[in-house]
Amino acid sequence: MTIVLGFSATRPLRGLGAAGLALILAGCSGRQSALDPAGHEARVVGDLFWWMLIASVVIWALVMAFSFYASHRRGEPWSSRAAARVILICGAILPTLLLAILLVLGLRLMPMLRAPGEELRIAVEGQQFWWRVTYELPDGTRVSSANEVRLPRGRRTEFVLTAQDVIHSFWVPPLAGKMDLIPGMTNRLVLEPERTGRFRGACAEFCGASHALMALDVEVMEPDAFEAWLQSRRTPPAPPRTEDGAALFLANGCGACHTVAGTEAAGRVGPDLTLLSERPSIAAGILPNNTDNLVSFIRNTRDIKPGARMPSFAMLSPEQAASIAHWLLTPRSGTAGTRRADATP
Repeated sequence: MTIVLGFSATRPLRGLGAAGLALILAGCSGRQSALDPAGHEARVVGDLFWWMLIASVVIWALVMAFSFYASHRRGEPWSSRAAARVILICGAILPTLLLAILLVLGLRLMPMLRAPGEELRIAVEGQQFWWRVTYELPDGTRVSSANEVRLPRGRRTEFVLTAQDVIHSFWVPPLAGKMDLIPGMTNRLVLEPERTGRFRGACAEFCGASHALMALDVEVMEPDAFEAWLQSRRTPPAPPRTEDGAALFLANGCGACHTVAGTEAAGRVGPDLTLLSERPSIAAGILPNNTDNLVSFIRNTRDIKPGARMPSFAMLSPEQAASIAHWLLTPRSGTAGTRRADATP
């Protein structure tokens, strides 16, 4: 009986151990994992992390071994001279050497991570709680977007980072380390993606009630596909079809905060909604981009995203909100890479 009970008692512990191991391994990959680098900068930062981890494990193992030896040692106590020698070597010389090596490895990253980009420059402004994105091209053309960034594989891109209200932090773990966005200051970060795919960025600095709901979609494309997409964005898309959704959008004051090219809406307070149908998500990366989610966000903004500056338009009926959502998510003629309004990524 005792054996059976003892065996049964270990099963929950084994289950917890297996679950913990699964959680740890799950963090080693995915579209928001720093341990699964998809960019040159992230790979270099990842290498530094592994060196630091190895050094930490070695130091821990040595300390544990020395503690075990000291606790089980028998014989005469050490002399003051021998004890002072051990303290000097293990407590001063070795830590100084190890920290100096790690410092040199870290400092070597700084010029590479802050070097100016070659051709493409993207300005990102952090706001509560979304990202304003502007592509600044060599010929002076500016292409506006929000909460989404597209990058060409194998091409260095310079990010110019600012903030409007409070401190934010721009971090796309698979592509590079984090960089703060500080009001009144401009910081720069360079990314060079090494493989295509869709990745998730986040704000890594607490910035308010919806800090955890401030995400960023990043898509790395093949260079030719990126150039084709960017070329399609150089020319403003054709005006959207006139329908009830447009009239409701303007009548309820949405155009005072949002821009929709080809209409009277030219606001700069909120995200540019010109090609909302192209984006995989809404509300800064927290909801899949489809009509139902957009209707819910329009009518219940403050419930979905506490502290957001956009008010909830609960006075609109579901049908009216759906009309606005359908109008915004209808692909614009003359654009490339659009997606169905009700498609869920």
